[in-house]
Amino acid sequence: MSVYTPADVEAKLVALSQEYDVAHADLDRAEMMYADAKAAAEIEGARARMSIRARALTAGRKITVGEVDDESTVQCAEQITALYTSEAIVRAARANATRLRTQIDIARSVGTAVRAAMDMG
Repeated sequence: MSVYTPADVEAKLVALSQEYDVAHADLDRAEMMYADAKAAAEIEGARARMSIRARALTAGRKITVGEVDDESTVQCAEQITALYTSEAIVRAARANATRLRTQIDIARSVGTAVRAAMDMG
C-alpha cells in the first residue's frame, strides 16, 4: 500500500488533466472524421443508387430495391468501410475520455482522503 501526499495527488491530477485534454482533442478529430466519412458514404450511396436505376431504366429492365441496395453497397464498399472504421475510432476515443474522467474522479477522492487523514493525524 502506498502513502500519498497532497503534492502526489496534485501532480497526478495535473497529469490526468493534460492527458484528458489530449483525449478530448482526439475525440474531436475522430468525430469530425466520422462526420466526413458518413457524408461521403451517404453521397456516394445516393449517386450509386441513382446510376444503377438509370442504367436499369435505359436497359428496359426492372430492378428490385434489394438489388439496387446490394449493388450500391458493393460500389461504395470503400466509403462504407471508412464509415465503420471511423465509428469504431469514435467509440474508442469516447471510452478513453470516460476512462480518464473516472481516473480523475478517483484521484479527487484520494486527495480528499489524504487531506482528511492529514487533518486527523
